[in-house]
Amino acid sequence: MPESPALYPKIESFDQGFLKVSDIHTVHYEQSGNPQGKPVIYLHGGPGGGVSAHDRRYFDPEVYRIILLDQRGAGKSTPTASLEDNTTWALVSDIEKLRDHLGIDKWVVFGGSWGSTLSLVYAQEHPDRVKALILRGIFMLRDSELRWFYEQGGATNIFPDAWDKYIEPIPENERDNFIQAYHKRLTGNDEEERLRCAKAWSTWECSTSKLFTDPVEIAKASEDIWALTFARIECHYFFNKGFFKTDAHVLENVNKIRHIPATIVQGRYDVVCPATSAWELHKVWPEAQFEFIADSGHSAKELGTTARLVKAADEYKTL
Repeated sequence: MPESPALYPKIESFDQGFLKVSDIHTVHYEQSGNPQGKPVIYLHGGPGGGVSAHDRRYFDPEVYRIILLDQRGAGKSTPTASLEDNTTWALVSDIEKLRDHLGIDKWVVFGGSWGSTLSLVYAQEHPDRVKALILRGIFMLRDSELRWFYEQGGATNIFPDAWDKYIEPIPENERDNFIQAYHKRLTGNDEEERLRCAKAWSTWECSTSKLFTDPVEIAKASEDIWALTFARIECHYFFNKGFFKTDAHVLENVNKIRHIPATIVQGRYDVVCPATSAWELHKVWPEAQFEFIADSGHSAKELGTTARLVKAADEYKTL
């Protein structure tokens, strides 16, 4: 897939560091762009996906102080793939610790997929620290969303070939609950089975994330460390229902953030996080800018989605 012309040029970070956030976890962060610029934090997906140099490029480096954070257990954060003391609420706390550590009063918060979940929950917990929200591929970690993609939901009807590979490692007598079956294996002691299941789980998501299947994206799922980190942390969160008390936690708390400027960007043909979730969020939050991207699936790297995300970041430069 060609690179979007909307992206800003490649840049290097001017600062990288580690912040100890608990007795167990140390998170990695980096800063790029303008050191005196307007702060924006990029929250990656998964959970467990980690950040990359590409994630700097949605933001004007002359205007923004661009902060990327590897969440607990992901990317360069340590210990790698650790599930202990790894919850949504711990991540919200980490974001606040990083904001304080960097001496930032308020920032723009940018997140897609699981990053949209974390962005929304962080904003709901700390609305006075958020200048604006840029959200993509809305995911609220509801049971209906998990069933759609990881159980016998709608996604299997669109990608039946990829689905067959996803279910292959799981015995037929456990196929009534794939998240539970995968969780048992991804947290088990059989190292070979753990890695095989991690690659199958990760390949399913990478195979379905774009409107047109991307071999480069799928190849990423064959990398041992990345696949194991991604699958273990993601399945851990889904098995525990995001550590929310209610299934509709995000929607139930939207009133706390309706005053915050926000843009919601949703691929019309997103199979991973189906458009109905973004639409339901839009209906209870009409003040937020909302746009369906007609020729996109789930990935932020699809041309139409990338262009709209960059436009949103440009629009908030004047805040």
